[in-house]
Amino acid sequence: MLSRYYTVKTLGEHEINIQKSRFIAHINRAETELEAQDFIQAIKKQHWNATHNCSAYLIGEHDHIQKANDDGEPSGTAGVPILEVLKKRKLKDTVVVITRYFGGIKLGAGGLIRAYGKATSEGLDAIGIVERRLSQIIQVKIDYTWLGKIEKELRASEFTIKEIHYLDVVEVETFVDESQVQTFMDWMVELTNGQCTLTKGDTIYLEEDFSR
Repeated sequence: MLSRYYTVKTLGEHEINIQKSRFIAHINRAETELEAQDFIQAIKKQHWNATHNCSAYLIGEHDHIQKANDDGEPSGTAGVPILEVLKKRKLKDTVVVITRYFGGIKLGAGGLIRAYGKATSEGLDAIGIVERRLSQIIQVKIDYTWLGKIEKELRASEFTIKEIHYLDVVEVETFVDESQVQTFMDWMVELTNGQCTLTKGDTIYLEEDFSR
């Protein structure tokens, strides 16, 4: 699993107009090629009367699945520009469909490449990008006398408190970046003079908005 990577924030769409043609960017996450293809087909069904529904997707830790489709536009003028934007933004597990409703003015090959690239870029900006970071949940068990100090230190740190359980002892669950697990555990031991019990929990991805 990657320790961190970028992907789109959510499902969404964004429309721009270029030389009277409508370009509608439909963007979504896709962790498998089947998910990407299903999304593309759904958009094609929704916009069955569009002039073109061009698409591209980039899937896998090492981008091992890459596809681009011009859907009737001149070869290399639509799908590839969409895919190139995804690569430039270093996105993963992302699928994009650009729906075009022709407005009567031909753009030429260069114009089409710029238009599809712009529609993709502006769509991504509008919908948003997130950074997904692999984090482990660390459970810190302490006596109530340590709660004030530990909570204050955690809230002032880069670590995020997931939940606090008030039982016979206090259990503080904290999200810790995978690369900092040992550093965090050593810190907790130091803060409590060794009077804590540390347990590793699930490993999950945390998401944080990312702006370039």
